[in-house]
Amino acid sequence: MELSLKEQLLADYKTAMKEHDVTSKETVNLIRAAIKQHEIDQRVTLEDDADIIPIIKKQLKMRTDALADFEKAGRQDLLDSYNREIEILKKYLPEEMSEEQIREAVEKIAADSGIERSMKSMGTLMKTAMAELKGKADGSLVSKVVKSYLSGK
Repeated sequence: MELSLKEQLLADYKTAMKEHDVTSKETVNLIRAAIKQHEIDQRVTLEDDADIIPIIKKQLKMRTDALADFEKAGRQDLLDSYNREIEILKKYLPEEMSEEQIREAVEKIAADSGIERSMKSMGTLMKTAMAELKGKADGSLVSKVVKSYLSGK
């Protein structure tokens, strides 16, 4: 039986503690805290992995966004630390679609929905594509593919 994301996080937290892996322990604990905070704020209990993935993605995005600042400041120690945390976070996320896979999906969505191939259809196609590809593809990449598809490139 496969563990849910929550169970996996708890198991990995215990393993990291036993192995004295401070970075893994702290990163996993941050994810668990973010999930708990979301549950408290929204007054819900998250059991479904699909509800937990956006929380992990948000943690990943915060770290990825900070990398550029650390690079500018010449903080190699923080760069190394955040890159290690990013690696750990990615373990809990499903494999994202490639640009080619997104392009195929966008073309199929447009054809199935009868969406006109012009920039006027941007909003409609983006909305439909994001609903279908949620959690499977990076939003900025979907946007890029939709723009290039609609502009006929």
